[in-house]
Parts: sequence; C-alpha cells; structure tokens
Amino acid sequence: MWPSCNVKVRDFWIGTSVTLRRCLKVGATMAKSKFEYVRNFEADDTCLAHCWVVVRLDGRNFHRFAEKHNFAKPNDSRALHLMTKCAQTVMKELEDIVIAYGQSDEYSFVFKRKSNWFKRRASKFMTHVASQFASSYVFYWRDYFEDQPLLYPPGFDGRVIVYPNNQTLKDYLSWRQADCHINNLYNTVFWALVQQSGLTPVQAQERLQGTLAADKNEILFSEFNINYNNEPLMYRKGTVLIWQKVGEVTTKEVKLPAEMEGKKMAVTRTRTKPVPLYCDIIGDAFWKEHPEILDEDS
Repeated sequence: MWPSCNVKVRDFWIGTSVTLRRCLKVGATMAKSKFEYVRNFEADDTCLAHCWVVVRLDGRNFHRFAEKHNFAKPNDSRALHLMTKCAQTVMKELEDIVIAYGQSDEYSFVFKRKSNWFKRRASKFMTHVASQFASSYVFYWRDYFEDQPLLYPPGFDGRVIVYPNNQTLKDYLSWRQADCHINNLYNTVFWALVQQSGLTPVQAQERLQGTLAADKNEILFSEFNINYNNEPLMYRKGTVLIWQKVGEVTTKEVKLPAEMEGKKMAVTRTRTKPVPLYCDIIGDAFWKEHPEILDEDS
C-alpha cells in the first residue's frame, strides 16, 4: 500500500509506467515493416532431432583443378594433407563434430546426435562447414604447395544427410571407405599403365574395362612388381579424424623467486585435438577401440 502522503509520487510512477508501456508498444510496431512478410517464404530445414547429421563436401571440378596445379598421379600427398588440415580447422571451429572422414577431394563431417548447433538448421550446417573449409584451403595452400602458386580459387559443394541410428552412420562411413578403396585401386593401375607402360589414357581405360579387383591386383604385381597391400594406408583407407588428447611441449620463460633473470623451461600441456588416423573403419575393431564416438552422451 502507498502511504497517503505519497499519493502524488504514486500517481507519477503509475503515469510514467503507462507512458513507457505505450512507447514500447509503438516502438515494436514501428520496428516491423510491410516488407517483413517475405520471411514466410523461408523453408523450414531443421534436421530431425536425435539423429546424426553428416555434412559431406566434394571438390567442384577437381579433375581440372588437379591438372592445372600439377598434382602427382595417382595420389598427391601434399593435396591429401592439405585437405586434412582444412578438415582439422573445421573441427576446431565447430566442436560438435565427433568424427570426420576424408579421401581424394571429399570430406564428411559427423555432428553429434544431440547437437543443437544453430537450432539444427541444415543450411547453417552446410554453409558454415563449406565456407570454413574453402577459406582454409586457400589460407594454407602455400604451406603444402610452396613452389606451385594457386592459379584460381577452388570450389566445394556440400550436402546434408541425416542418419537415424548408429548402424546407418557406420554403414555410411563404411561406404565412403569402400569407395576410397575401389577408386584408389583403379587409379593406381590406370596410372601405372600410362606412366610406366606408355599406354594412352584411352588405351588404359580399355585395358581395365570389365576387370575385377583380383585382375587389377594381378596386373600391378605381374607387370609392375607392385603389391597393392604395401601402398600407403592414407591412399588405400583414407583419413579418419577423431578427437584425442595430445601432449604439447612448449618453451616458456619462468621467473623463479631466487633468481632475477628468467629461465626458459620446457612445459608440457595436454590438449584435445582432431588427430588423423589411417585405419579400417568398416570392421568392428575401430568402433570397439573408440566407443566414445557413438556414445549418446559424448
């Protein structure tokens, strides 16, 4: 209750609050315009809840890009390491990514099932991953291609796929690794025929038409003394990125109480980083070794 002596004060505050409410209401009305109806045309692209969200990037017209920038055939380790560096940058920026897999000119990023990043809007997932990856590719280019200038900007297209459970996600990643094996085996034989046997690309293609994996392995071994199983795992299996604790040793100047001058000491810090692995992810061994990836509460 307001004291009788403060009636004028009470009336003043009540009048002020009414005026303030009216001003806020008018301001809210004025903030909107007749053009705001266009927002109704925006499609709802919210990804289903409790599902794995995968963003896959592919290089746009990378066959031409590789030729123009003199990529080694059948595999250029510089290009593959650059792709992985870009993927690591994406994971560091978007920490809801639990695993990534890359091969050739593509990379897949898996967001945790419970991620509510940007309210699970597919367009946000795709555009943020694609823009971060593409800009990183240009930014780190000279670290891997010192003698090869970047002639024009690379392009990457992206897509968003939603997988409802652990098994479908594992099958997706298995599919991409199987694709890596099929493509790399073909390219290894194809370029051996071109570079070492002197066949033209058309002749090499005709030679390999209709051949099975066993046939390609036999050509490599009998004609070029190449055991495909001895090829680098990065080429045959692709690259898996997962979060792991890594110890970093840095040199730091420390001032001790009894000394006026600083003393440099090696300091080891443990940090969690996306670490590249070159291994099989089709079998169960990888998933048993890293159960935290599919953990609901990860």
